[in-house]
Amino acid sequence: MKRTIQSAKIVSGLIIAGLITGSVLLKAYSSKDTTPQKPEIKPQSQGIPVDGQIITSGALNEEMVVSGTLMAYQQVSIMSELNRKVIAVHAAEGKFVNTGALLFKLDDADLLAELEQLKQQEKFVLLNESRLKDLVDREAAVQQDYDQAFTNLKVVQSKIQQLKVNIAKTSIRAPFSGHLGIVNVYTGAYVSPGTPLVQLTDNSKLKIDFAVPEKHAYTLKNGDPVQYQVESNEKIQSARIIAHESALDPKTRTLLIRAVGDNASHELLPGQSARLTLRLNTTGNALMIPNQALIPSSDGYSVFVANAGKASLKSIQIGQRNAATVNVVSGLAKGDTLITSNMLRLSPDAQIQLVSVK
Repeated sequence: MKRTIQSAKIVSGLIIAGLITGSVLLKAYSSKDTTPQKPEIKPQSQGIPVDGQIITSGALNEEMVVSGTLMAYQQVSIMSELNRKVIAVHAAEGKFVNTGALLFKLDDADLLAELEQLKQQEKFVLLNESRLKDLVDREAAVQQDYDQAFTNLKVVQSKIQQLKVNIAKTSIRAPFSGHLGIVNVYTGAYVSPGTPLVQLTDNSKLKIDFAVPEKHAYTLKNGDPVQYQVESNEKIQSARIIAHESALDPKTRTLLIRAVGDNASHELLPGQSARLTLRLNTTGNALMIPNQALIPSSDGYSVFVANAGKASLKSIQIGQRNAATVNVVSGLAKGDTLITSNMLRLSPDAQIQLVSVK
C-alpha cells in the first residue's frame, strides 16, 4: 500500500515538472515576434515615359510634284476640201471607227460626168498619137506633129488624174482609228473647205505636257518614267517622257516636257488636269525621321534625343518632306535615339524612361 502511494507521488511530480517546463518553453517562444517581414522596396528612378527610334540611313528619292494637262495621242477636226453638198452621213456620234472608214459622202455627179467625158477624149488623142507615131516611123509625117499629139495626150491624162483626186475627196474617210465626237452636219447640208464636220480622237494613248523649273532642265531625259494622278481617279498612272522643247519659256523660265502613257481602258479623257510626281535625284545615305518628332519654332526645327536617361534638345535642318517622314540634312547622326512621343511634357535634360525603342 505504501509503495502504491509513493509511486503515485512520483508520477504526479513528473507531470507537474513537465507542465512547468512546457510553460517556460511556451512563454519563451511566445516572446519572439512572429509577424511576417515585407521585402525591402528600393525606390525606382522617376522619368517621363517616351518611345524612341534609332536613326538609320537609307536611300532617298528626291521628288517634285508638278501639274500637267492630258491630251489625245491623235486628234483632228474632219473637214471638207471641196465646196459640195453632203449626200450621205455615215459617221455615228461617239462610235469607234477604223482607219479608212467612210464618214461623209459629198455630191460627185458632175465630177463623174466630167471624168467620163475626159476618158472619151483620151481615147481620141491616144489614137491620134499612135497614128502619128507610125507615120513618123515611116517618114510620112513630121516630128512636130507627133510631139503635139503626144503633148495633147499627156494633158488629157493629167486632167483625168486631177479629176480622180477631186472625186476621191468627195468620200471623206477617217485618217486614223479613234472615237468620233458630235456630228455637226447632216444630209443635204452644203459644206465648204474649213467647215468642221466631226472631231476624231485617238485616246488609246495620252500625251501629258508639263513644265519644270530651269534648274531641272537637264535632270529629266527622254525615256525617264513619270507617275501621275487625275482628280476623277485616284489610281496611279504611268507614262514615259518622249520629248521636250528646244528652249525655255522666257516668261516663266520653265522647260516644256511631253510624256506619253497608255490609256487602253479609255478611263482617262483628253483635257483633264494631271498631278505628276517626278523623280529627280537619289541619295543613298539619307537620314529619315517621322514628322511627328519635329518641334517647330521661330528659329526652325528641333528634336529631342535620348542621352544617358535624359532628353537632349537638338536643332536640325530638314530637306525633302513627304506625308510621313522628313529628311534631316544636319543636326543628327546615324545611331542617335530619337524621341517620338510625349514631347510636350519634355524639357531639356528632363529625366526620361524609354518604354519602347524601334
